[in-house]
Formats: sequence, C-alpha cells, structure tokens
Amino acid sequence: MKNNAVIYLAGGCFWGTEHYLKMINGVMETEVGFANGKTKNPSYRDVCDKNTGHVETVKVTYNPEVLTLRNLLDIFFKAIDPTSVNKQGGDEGTQYRTGIYYIDEADLPVINEAIEDLTKHYNKPIATEVVQLGNFYMAEEYHQNYLFKNPTGYCHLTQSLFEYAKNANKNGYIMQK
Repeated sequence: MKNNAVIYLAGGCFWGTEHYLKMINGVMETEVGFANGKTKNPSYRDVCDKNTGHVETVKVTYNPEVLTLRNLLDIFFKAIDPTSVNKQGGDEGTQYRTGIYYIDEADLPVINEAIEDLTKHYNKPIATEVVQLGNFYMAEEYHQNYLFKNPTGYCHLTQSLFEYAKNANKNGYIMQK
C-alpha cells in the first residue's frame, strides 16, 4: 500500500479551487497558500499588492490507491481554462495563473502526458505552468476551507462544477496491479 501523495495545484482563486478539489473522492486534505514567489511568508495583501510572484495554490494530499494523479489532473482540468494567462473567471493577475507544482520527480511523466493530452482539446497553447515546487506558504486561517465556512462567499466556479467533482471519482479508482 502506497502512502498518501502530495501535489500543488493552482486554478485561479484558491477558495473555489480548494472547495472543488476537496470534494473529489480520494482527496484526503487540502491547504491553501502561496507558491513559487520571491518573498518569504507573504500575506494575502502582499500577494495582491506587492508583486511577490506567488500564485494562489492548493496543497492537495490524496490517496493514490483511490485517486491516481492522472485522474486528479483530469478532474482539475475541468475546473480551469488552461489556455488563459493570469486569469480565471473574473480574477486577473499573476497570482491567478494556473499551475501544477510537483515535489516528486516521478510525477513529472504523468503530468507531462496529461498536459500533452490536454493540448488535443484546445486550439490555443496551454498556459498552465508545470514546474517543481520552489516554496509554499500557508495562507491566513480565514482562507482555509473558505467556502465551507462561507457557503455564499465569492467563487469563480459554478455549482455544476462542484457537482461534477463530487461524482467524478465517486466509486474510486481501482489500481491495476
């Protein structure tokens, strides 16, 4: 049995992205924060106002015996416009870019294959960045599980996407031996 795995995903505003990802069967835990920026321990205001280079990101801990990385990425892609540069929904700015930030080099071939397959569905280039995680700083507590605490709070994702996430891996993935 493999231990839980971790990947960092950026899909625009982290409130909705976290809410979406947390609903997927096999996702064990999420944490929102700021990744791959040039300053240490930024606040939300710093990221919004001071050009820190960070991206709003969700740390996703998942059980690979229930949810493969490939399945997780395919479900993630349903919630983003992977061709949009620094924009998702009504949110604009570099902190809203899309990205996949890995910590395990063994994940890179799976990520690259998923991106390559994704390109077949778009006429524009894929703008989702794929890079190794350089740093990650947890966002302030009020951002954690924001839409669970504030069900009518702002979100760039639709209710139908949340329903999709709930059902996308409902029965779990059975790993091939």
